[in-house]
Amino acid sequence: QMAALDAGFRKALVVILDSNITTLIAAAVLFYFGSGPIRGFAVTLSIGVISAVFCNVVVTRSLLGIMLSRRKPKTLKEAL
Repeated sequence: QMAALDAGFRKALVVILDSNITTLIAAAVLFYFGSGPIRGFAVTLSIGVISAVFCNVVVTRSLLGIMLSRRKPKTLKEAL
């Protein structure tokens, strides 16, 4: 199961990073060309995207790894 978890995260990592980097580029453009509240929105958006990437990649992978190491489910229904 750990091999499947690693393979799934390896394949998903590219998509997760690609979509979030695109959003960070948009936030950088908003920050560069915007003023006042628009810059604040760009900063807030960037913080949200960075924290979401951290949660998606690090926290979720760690929690799933811990769950799989403790329970050893044989089917998806057992895992949920």
